[in-house]
Amino acid sequence: MTKKLQSITNKLSPFFAIALLIVLWAAACGFEAVPSYMLPSPADVARAFINDFPTMMAHSATTLSEAAAGLGIGIVLAFITASLMDRFSLLYNAIYPLLVISQTIPTIAIAPILVLWMGFGIAPKITLVVLTTFFPITVGMLDGFRSADPDAIALLRSMGANNLKIFRYIKLPSSLSHFFAGLKISASYAIVGAVIAEWLGGFEGLGVYMTRVRKAYQFDKMFAVIILIIIISLLLMLLVTLVRKAIMPWERKGDRKQ
Repeated sequence: MTKKLQSITNKLSPFFAIALLIVLWAAACGFEAVPSYMLPSPADVARAFINDFPTMMAHSATTLSEAAAGLGIGIVLAFITASLMDRFSLLYNAIYPLLVISQTIPTIAIAPILVLWMGFGIAPKITLVVLTTFFPITVGMLDGFRSADPDAIALLRSMGANNLKIFRYIKLPSSLSHFFAGLKISASYAIVGAVIAEWLGGFEGLGVYMTRVRKAYQFDKMFAVIILIIIISLLLMLLVTLVRKAIMPWERKGDRKQ
């Protein structure tokens, strides 16, 4: 009974934290601790969210298409890069420092350059999403490849297996958990990267919509867009978790045994 109660408490604690945050937010607005033009009340944000929901969803379709395209390309490039870096130590030593350096450059600094090079179309948005999502997946897969059981690799080599079979039967399965851990991070980064790119130019998308309402000083709508971005990011992370459970059913069996 105690374990069951503790499990329920652990699951409900995030909702209690969010509820407390909303109460404090409403209290700050109710007692006018913060001017309303700087911090709209939760009621105003909820009203703006409901009223502008069709418009925001139309813009979110553009942002999601950019994020999906960039994330898909990022996954393919990350898989190829991680596989080559794992196979050839020279490539690992040459590329890994560059990957680390690429993450020290602020995304907001890269976006204007991409817009300057590629224009205001969809190309700079997708490119920024690729750059944002590429690193976590690549590093995750590299860690997964290197966590492969050396005894299992030695056993397959003794049975005459080549590098391709070792990669397929040992290294690739061992990298799946690391891959999905990186993918969960990249899924949320994809939306943020697309929105940041849209801030600097474009015709549709949540970033473009945020810029418009900010210039009109409609901060209730701006908060509504932020909440929608959070919801979309959380749903994408949930989707990654569901795909992981479908592809790796042995993890669920291990949890049940524990």
